[in-house]
Parts: sequence; C-alpha cells; structure tokens
Amino acid sequence: QVQLVESGGGLVQAGGSLRLSCAASGLTLSRYAVGWFRQAPGKEREFVATINWSDGSTHDADSVKGRFTISRDNTKNTVYLQMNSLKSEDTAVYYCAASLVLGIVSDGNKFQYWGQGTQVTVSS
Repeated sequence: QVQLVESGGGLVQAGGSLRLSCAASGLTLSRYAVGWFRQAPGKEREFVATINWSDGSTHDADSVKGRFTISRDNTKNTVYLQMNSLKSEDTAVYYCAASLVLGIVSDGNKFQYWGQGTQVTVSS
C-alpha cells in the first residue's frame, strides 16, 4: 500500500522557518517526481515546488522562489520542503505528491499519489 505522510507543519511567526517532511512507504521516491502543493481556505490548490526524480533538478513557484527549497534524501525515502522567511500568505495545508511522469512536473493532475496534508499557519 502506497502512503505519503507529511509532517513538520505548525504555527510560526512571520519571518520564521519550518521544514516539512514527506515520508513514503510502498514506493521509492527516487523513481518519482515529487511535488509540494498547498491549499488555503477558499482557494484552489497551488503548486509550490517539485523535484525531478532522474537528476534531482528542482522548480519552484514564483511566490516561494528564494524562500523555499525542496530536497530529498533517498536513503530515508523522504522529501523535504525547507520554508524560510515565511509570510502570512503562506498559510495553508501543504501536501506532498508523487508522479511517474518524467521530468519537472508542476501540474497537480499528473500526480498519482497524495499525502493527507499538514497545516502551516503563519501569524503576522
């Protein structure tokens, strides 16, 4: 059974940092493109960042560029999202997802597996 489990969310003040983790079981993340998405109340799901399984290249949304970093640890079968300089507009439920599509994938419809999400709340 495939499972993606996010952790690391919480309440943080604006300007602070959090690191989210996405631990996988039932699949090897190094063979998938893995992405982070977020959804704020009343808003549509939004792409945040993705990492290419074949060469580890990454792509970030403009809204988080320079502040968020996606990375992976193949030995732990885990993907991370380091979030720095957090803003109130970063408040959302954050989801990780895995895709078998080759290359950089930012379209949520191309991800086959999703975690349950972790809440990030940034207070101003």
